[in-house]
Amino acid sequence: MTTPSPQTTVCFTHLDSPVGRLLLTADESGALTSLSVPGQKGGRTVLPGWRPAPELFSEAREQLAAYFAGDLEEFRLPLRTEGTAFRERVWAALDEVPYGATTTYGAVAARIGAPRAAVRAIGGAIGANPLLVVRPCHRVIGADGSLTGYAGGLDRKQTLLALEGVLGRG
Repeated sequence: MTTPSPQTTVCFTHLDSPVGRLLLTADESGALTSLSVPGQKGGRTVLPGWRPAPELFSEAREQLAAYFAGDLEEFRLPLRTEGTAFRERVWAALDEVPYGATTTYGAVAARIGAPRAAVRAIGGAIGANPLLVVRPCHRVIGADGSLTGYAGGLDRKQTLLALEGVLGRG
């Protein structure tokens, strides 16, 4: 999970959404550093010393509301994540998966030039994505079309894919 350096002030806010109460974090410049959902595997929770700063998140709040209303297909927010070079390559590949489409772990491996044998490592990097919803790891499915792992829970993955028109709405 992304861990800011000790001298970095973590700013945060909460936002209600169709997939639960979101926790958004940012650096002091307003660049989004994480978006977590309740019960998320590896998700963040507010820590002592974090600063509530809802004013930094107005653009994120507007874009997320538009996304959940079905009116926004691509986020245009300043992001700052910290991961290994491999994870950053995987996360960049996620950013290329368009709204309303899915891809597979093998396709992500191919996109970043990793061997097919790297699929497990690809899955680990996707699972460590600190920006759920905004960086669309929910669009990655199994080679057989199954809804495989999602750090936010498969019910949320299904909700997001249904919102994007990939799945029927239950």
